[in-house]
Amino acid sequence: MGRVKVNLTLDADVAETARSLGLNMSRLAEAAIAEAAKTERNRLWRIENKSAINAYAEEVAQDGLPLASFRSF
Repeated sequence: MGRVKVNLTLDADVAETARSLGLNMSRLAEAAIAEAAKTERNRLWRIENKSAINAYAEEVAQDGLPLASFRSF
């Protein structure tokens, strides 16, 4: 996928500090947004799958881990 131009508004001191340090604000913003999107996707997935996660946790609590007898540690 290609790159697109977007407009961001930053605190003037933050932008000046980044410039003075030679930081690539576009790449930093991209990385931060990608991380925030990943975190939000994970949060939503956990909400959507909460009943299955809870059911599995109950099963493990009652019966132990599947294949536990084959563990060597």
